[in-house]
Amino acid sequence: MRLMSILMLSAALFSIGIYGVLVRRNAVLVLMSIELMLNAVNINLIGFGTWLRDTAFVNAQAFVLFVIAIAAAEVGIGIAIVLAIYRNKASIAVDEVDSMKW
Repeated sequence: MRLMSILMLSAALFSIGIYGVLVRRNAVLVLMSIELMLNAVNINLIGFGTWLRDTAFVNAQAFVLFVIAIAAAEVGIGIAIVLAIYRNKASIAVDEVDSMKW
């Protein structure tokens, strides 16, 4: 594949993720949109890594593994926060969570 097609795919996925974060009101869907954005960054990193084909490919793979580890931690913490909010408010709508103190 050419680099431009990989970058277009990455930009499309990132745009869909931004749209999901800005429009959705469900906290779980917002988390899924953030994951989609992180996957777009991973595609971008691997695309540039294969395009350069020097030692950058190994560096790109290391960055991708780092982003995947951060994404896994983000999902774990995010789901725990969403569950705690649901237990207290009985809703996971982002608009209804406006205070830190319940």
